[in-house]
Amino acid sequence: MPDIGALILRTILTYFVVFLIMRLMGKREIGKMSVFDLVISVMIAEIAVFVIEDTDRHPFHSYIPMLTLMIIQIGISLIIMRFRGLRLMFDGKPTIVIAKGKLDREAMRKQRYNLDDLMLQLRENKVSSIGDVEFAILETSGKLSIIKKEAQPKLTRPVTYASFANQLDDHRADSERESIFPPKFRFEMLPIPLIMDGKVQDGNLEKLGKNRFWLKNELQQKGSAEFKEVFLCTIDHNGKLFVDYAKKPNG
Repeated sequence: MPDIGALILRTILTYFVVFLIMRLMGKREIGKMSVFDLVISVMIAEIAVFVIEDTDRHPFHSYIPMLTLMIIQIGISLIIMRFRGLRLMFDGKPTIVIAKGKLDREAMRKQRYNLDDLMLQLRENKVSSIGDVEFAILETSGKLSIIKKEAQPKLTRPVTYASFANQLDDHRADSERESIFPPKFRFEMLPIPLIMDGKVQDGNLEKLGKNRFWLKNELQQKGSAEFKEVFLCTIDHNGKLFVDYAKKPNG
């Protein structure tokens, strides 16, 4: 049975060694660490565990590999600061997954970034409709940066019968959109996915009080006849549908 006092002393000493190494490695936030930094950190953490568990080995035999990893990390960091090509090789580069309101499925596939990941990070960025997104960039840290479309300025025009009629039609359209949602509907997540990867999300349709027949009619108005043609379909809080096609609809 190991000496409790020696074990406590070993743990405290290892803590300060790891703390010092991590401080010397830089002040980058944990959530913004590159893959290179993360690998080094995980290796140091694993070695620290061995130091505490293996009481038969002298601690300094494990501290040397930890210090070696620290030197490697600092050395490579100084080198890649001067050479962007190496920096891209170690840190990677950002990936555009949404451009001008359109999903880039090939970029998502290469990054193994699925629709559930996208929906989660859109909610974290308080985005209710993908149609409002000009660009979405998946950073090397895994964070999704959102650049929203600029609001179009409203032009002041003289009031005419035609403009009044258009405003009335817009008001009616808004009323129709509001009626899409049941009175006690809870907006637990926005945008609400109705189709993902060509598969209808029947649970969300049921919460809306709608069915596949209603969804198909909505899609037909946008030129799509089959659910499998749709890569992603969502609805925002205004009842507006966003549709991104897995393949071009016929016609």
